[in-house]
Amino acid sequence: MKFGTKAVHAGVHPDPSTGAVMTPIYQTSTYAQEAPGQHKGYEYARTQNPTRSVLESNLAALENGKAAVCFSSGLAALDAVVRLLEPGDEILSTNDLYGGTYRQMVQVHEKYGIKSTFLPMENPAGVKKAIGKHTRLLWIETPTNPMLNLVDIRAICELARDKDILTCVDNTFASPYLQNPIDLGADLVLHSATKYLGGHSDVVLGAVISRSEKLAERLFFLQNAVGAVPGPQDCFLVLRGIKTLHLRVERACKNAKKIAKYLQAHPKVKNVYYPGFKDHPNHKIAKSQMRDFGAMVSFDLYENRMEEAQKVLGTTRIFTLAESLGGVESLIGHPATMTHASIPKAEREKVGLTDSLIRLSIGVEDADDLIEDLEQAFQNL
Repeated sequence: MKFGTKAVHAGVHPDPSTGAVMTPIYQTSTYAQEAPGQHKGYEYARTQNPTRSVLESNLAALENGKAAVCFSSGLAALDAVVRLLEPGDEILSTNDLYGGTYRQMVQVHEKYGIKSTFLPMENPAGVKKAIGKHTRLLWIETPTNPMLNLVDIRAICELARDKDILTCVDNTFASPYLQNPIDLGADLVLHSATKYLGGHSDVVLGAVISRSEKLAERLFFLQNAVGAVPGPQDCFLVLRGIKTLHLRVERACKNAKKIAKYLQAHPKVKNVYYPGFKDHPNHKIAKSQMRDFGAMVSFDLYENRMEEAQKVLGTTRIFTLAESLGGVESLIGHPATMTHASIPKAEREKVGLTDSLIRLSIGVEDADDLIEDLEQAFQNL
């Protein structure tokens, strides 16, 4: 079954009681039992919910995994993955990554004895050298946020396979339509389903898809024991969004290519970060593991000052100044003060995240209108 068909149909069946084509929102907290311990597979909504079950089946199919486990947010999903570890364990992580991931790893989990080390994972040899006797998880974000570097998933997973080290890929930027890390050797795939999977900026939800039943069982235990579960309305919204995932991402990628080329030629833009360019240092990796180059574009202004960035950020008319990404509408953001503010400035600058860096999430509008909007904003510089 090809991706577009899976997006619409995988794990989804007409409701047996009514024939409803769309999965119903089972807005209930508890379920009647025929006798103590005898029920129809559902007993309490923290543990199971039919709407959530359908979404989990759908996500597992999209990522070619054994099972998917849904959580109340992407960060709750991250928390569950880290809870697979023990005090004294170490995480090796991409050094260019979402600020919320960095914040949780450093400010939440380190106090419980789980250390995180951040390094550029574009170089597998450097990762191999950094692996120590306490390393238990390789955390891969690719494309990275916001510098859009690419990590060779297959190469990193091969390093981990013989050392009993878990690998988890944050696949939020790519979405399952563009990249399937389990096929490349990953043990786990994480999504902030708030982004491309939901696709309409109206829901917060996270998910982890597992290569093995054993890992999935541990995650389902944590889902129930900790209780960071999504509500049925949220699950319904993500299921609805997934049905058009391939259509939305295809259009957004097409727009992003056009806008990246426009920015590359603009006299007021210094650097454009977009893996679709042939001179991007990781372009070959992107071609080898992605079906397209994504709809995220970042760029630096020639004047590396926050004041210059603010002139652009505050004057767009179609691009909305906002956090998040992956919706049908185009967003513009300033990582240094928004999504990555929790990362110390010195650490940000090590990966090239300057005060003038602007991140674009390209939507499905007309690309010419988006370019015209950026052009009028640049006139304020």
